[in-house]
Amino acid sequence: MPSHGETRVSKPRGAIVIPALVLAIVVALGIALWSRGDLNGLICDGDCGPANVIPPRSLTSDTQPAERAPRLPKPGDVDPAKLKAAVRPALDATVLGPRVGFSAVAPANGTELVSSGAGAYVPASTTKVLTSFAALSLIDSQHRFTTRVVGSGDRIVLVGGGDPYLAVKRSKSGDPVIRADLTTLAARTAAALDKTGTTSVRVGFDASLFSGPDASPAWESTYVSQNIVTPVSALWADQGERNGVRAKDPAADAARTFVGLLEARGITVSGEPEPTKAATGATTLAAVQSATVARIVATLIRVSDNQAAEVMLRQLAIAADKPASFEGGTEAVADVLAKADIDTQGLVLTDGSGLSRRNRIAPLTLAQTVNVAASTPRTAQLVADLPISGFTGTLVDRFAKLTSSLGTVRAKTGTLTGVHSLAGYALDADGRPVVFAVMADRTSKVAPAEAQAALDKVAAAIAACRCGS
Repeated sequence: MPSHGETRVSKPRGAIVIPALVLAIVVALGIALWSRGDLNGLICDGDCGPANVIPPRSLTSDTQPAERAPRLPKPGDVDPAKLKAAVRPALDATVLGPRVGFSAVAPANGTELVSSGAGAYVPASTTKVLTSFAALSLIDSQHRFTTRVVGSGDRIVLVGGGDPYLAVKRSKSGDPVIRADLTTLAARTAAALDKTGTTSVRVGFDASLFSGPDASPAWESTYVSQNIVTPVSALWADQGERNGVRAKDPAADAARTFVGLLEARGITVSGEPEPTKAATGATTLAAVQSATVARIVATLIRVSDNQAAEVMLRQLAIAADKPASFEGGTEAVADVLAKADIDTQGLVLTDGSGLSRRNRIAPLTLAQTVNVAASTPRTAQLVADLPISGFTGTLVDRFAKLTSSLGTVRAKTGTLTGVHSLAGYALDADGRPVVFAVMADRTSKVAPAEAQAALDKVAAAIAACRCGS
């Protein structure tokens, strides 16, 4: 075929051929942009969710709708030697630094197929895989957390129920998490007070559901002071953030907002809201309920929500009958992993989000957690919640140059300065699932994007491998 420079077209045909060529280029460009996910904003009004991604054939079956949590297919065994040969060059990338760990397990039984590196690593946000797995294991996926107003007469108390996504305003159409909100709660409270003829009240607030420090001793001391995180609370609105500034006392901030909403509805509030322990058995005047645990976990995994992860750490501690604290929550996570026969050698957990650099998780622990989650009905949704390469969540802008891997990798990312990780699964070239985790925690000498791209190449190597035995 001649090159474009060598092509000669007679004048009568030009009017047809040139537009056709332009159309072909436009179509090709459109396909490329679609494949990379660059059209997501137009197609999906934001990141395309899993429902908008055409899943690989091996993720669906005639008996299971595609929109449900995918169960890992088992089209054949993986040859460890082929898999090791496929990922070795990517694992040896200089940009990943001197400490790189990798583990891949067999979906059938969780047996480790390939391992590289030794020990446990700083996991960053892949910690959320363990937190979410434990939450789904301990709490009914359809459970909702309740924020209440209790009291009688002119004394009422706003009681936090540990809703990580309680908002000030009502949810907008299309919000993937239908959030409970203080605006609705204030309207219901005002209506209840009107029924009793009460027009003036004093307001207290109760955030006592959680215990222990509201910032992990294992976090950098500047996390709260530099507006990186909000102190963890059982009562907050919009995660304690307003106009980009995080409240140092999110419960008090939520209470003040609630007071303003009550006053806007004709209720007079005397004094400032004060910390108050709600009386046992107090009458509930009004309440709002959170999104389901399933929705909460899906969101915190997709966008890697540190704040929600720490709240859910406490909620799962409560479900395990432990103190609703950093310590109680991390103990509960470790117990859940042990009960599931997941290898926890080297495991150290000090929070639920992965912000702590004192956390240590082995790649095998992460890989086995993903695998057990996929094979257990109660936790299978966790696999569906994982970001999809090039399409959703924290992977929406990744894999751009690895087009053959777009849509074939589902994985949770982890990022701190000098720390990068990826845990999930990839479908190999024949649709065979490979559950994996790759971690590098000494990459401070390279730009984050370079280290992330190097990790993506590990997953891409799996996707390109014909790894069948």
